[in-house]
Amino acid sequence: MPFAQLSLRNGFAKALALGGLCLVLNGCSVRKLAVNAIGNALAGGTSVFAQDEDPELIAQALPFALKTLEMLLAEAPDHPNLLLSACSGFTQYAYAFVETEAFFVEPKDFREARRLRGRALKLYLRARGYCLHSLENLHPGIRGELMLRPEEAAASLGKENLDLIFWTAASWGAAISLGQDRPELSADLPVVRSLLERVLALDEAFQEGGLHEAMIALSALPKALGGSEEQARVHFERALELSGGRSAAPYVTLARTVSVANQDRAEFKQLLHKALEVDVQADRDRRLANVLAQQQAEELLRRIDDYFFASEEDLALEDSELLDAEKESP
Repeated sequence: MPFAQLSLRNGFAKALALGGLCLVLNGCSVRKLAVNAIGNALAGGTSVFAQDEDPELIAQALPFALKTLEMLLAEAPDHPNLLLSACSGFTQYAYAFVETEAFFVEPKDFREARRLRGRALKLYLRARGYCLHSLENLHPGIRGELMLRPEEAAASLGKENLDLIFWTAASWGAAISLGQDRPELSADLPVVRSLLERVLALDEAFQEGGLHEAMIALSALPKALGGSEEQARVHFERALELSGGRSAAPYVTLARTVSVANQDRAEFKQLLHKALEVDVQADRDRRLANVLAQQQAEELLRRIDDYFFASEEDLALEDSELLDAEKESP
């Protein structure tokens, strides 16, 4: 899924420092005041995680940050900013560093890849739980309404809940994508669609194209599941426009979904090479997301024969392109 660009809720360095102080305070009421202050600090700012270009460093740092969030939630279980931070944080960690690791590991160790996907699924469900908890606090009974009448229930949510709506859909959709052997999850697809379409109706420029990146994957589903290749391409173009061409994720998402489904090997290669051309330094808030997307693009190109039945003409053309590249190299 790339359902969004990577960015934990923020003011996090300050929040962690306050968190350390909070844990040693003796007075329960004082602790809760401190926790509330931390939760409010997490509501804004720019993420140092998203701006980093060292995925390994962030992969090692995020578990501590996420567990700190859960420690704070133990003191203030209904704090809206903490709940949203946990939901978005666990979703992004699961995608960027657990599910993605499974993708890289799979050719060498299928059993380990399966284990990692199972772990990612649990993390997505944990994230969804935090989002639904927050939604229930704001709109009692909303979970049941979403299951019974998803479009009507989603329509009742306003712009003030935009982030919460999006991350509920992102975590839920990611869980569905990994839990395809679990009918109770697959049946929830209309809920995810309704939530994302609600965000689209409220603010189609949400996350400067991040919403449309999520809609590419949703629209690329088979027609029987409500998908539309035409709509996937519309969302792709809009994602590029809103990101100013500074995001590699739309190229990777369209390649992995539509190009593979159409067995369009040439388009697959073209899109992934476009992803690799994105300047990682051009947008610091997308830096980590772009590094991760480009790593996936490189791996997909290496494994291209796993996704396509290559004709002799395709292989001959690729050999010719390789020879031309070798001649042009110094």
